[in-house]
Amino acid sequence: MDSKKIKELKRYATIIRKDIIEQVYSASSGHPGGSMSCADIMSVLYFNEMRVDPKNPQWEDRDRFVLSKGHCSPALYGALAQKGFFPREDLHTFRKVDSYLEGHPSMKSVPGVDMSTGSLGQGISAAVGMALAGKLDGKDYRVYSILGDGEIQEGQVWEALMCAAHYKLDNLTVFLDHNGLQIDGKITDVLSPEPVKDKFEAFGFKVIAIDGHDYEQIIHAIDEAKKTKGQPVMVVAETVKGKGVSFMENKAGWHGTAPNKEQRDAAIAELDEFLAKLEVE
Repeated sequence: MDSKKIKELKRYATIIRKDIIEQVYSASSGHPGGSMSCADIMSVLYFNEMRVDPKNPQWEDRDRFVLSKGHCSPALYGALAQKGFFPREDLHTFRKVDSYLEGHPSMKSVPGVDMSTGSLGQGISAAVGMALAGKLDGKDYRVYSILGDGEIQEGQVWEALMCAAHYKLDNLTVFLDHNGLQIDGKITDVLSPEPVKDKFEAFGFKVIAIDGHDYEQIIHAIDEAKKTKGQPVMVVAETVKGKGVSFMENKAGWHGTAPNKEQRDAAIAELDEFLAKLEVE
């Protein structure tokens, strides 16, 4: 991957992070922390990898994406708006009573959303169903999903993973956004799912461990997943909750807290500074 492309992906991810801050600030509610931690993965999927068409969101042969941790919709909406699925100015209506951009993504109202999610654990089950349907229909589309590490405390996740392995769904790639924090604190204190890599392997997945903010590693993991035959792939991405805004990073309190005006301004200024540095590199 050439440096010019990585610079472009970093730019998209930073704009997505700005959009996350603006959405949650405008709504005075939402989930910035986990949205920020998966922005780099979203950037690679939507601007380097997935076969999608904003002009034809229901294209039968498109790649599918399911945000299983649906409360992190600001990251998905930011990516979809940047990709051209809907006007970016609509992001300011996030969570407003008359807006189609609900707190959790709805496939009925938001162009580009392949599955309505929000109830933790259910999104990955839908992704498995999509991948199985692709196999049965002889389609070559791929299915991608992002799980939260707190989300894997849900038993339904493991039922879905067993199913994916049983049916050898090598067209399914799942990312675990492993930032280590959930709304009540450290995942290891609340209900530890560790050791996650060993468990995913025991459930029949090929496991690839990466730094979830390293673009070359994200891209390489996707390439490895596409080469894998006979089993689904789990990419365990080590990430930082609140990534990109220094005062939000690694703070469980930013899981579901909206910034005030001063915090919003500081966050946007920090992200703008990063964008400016990118331009001169």
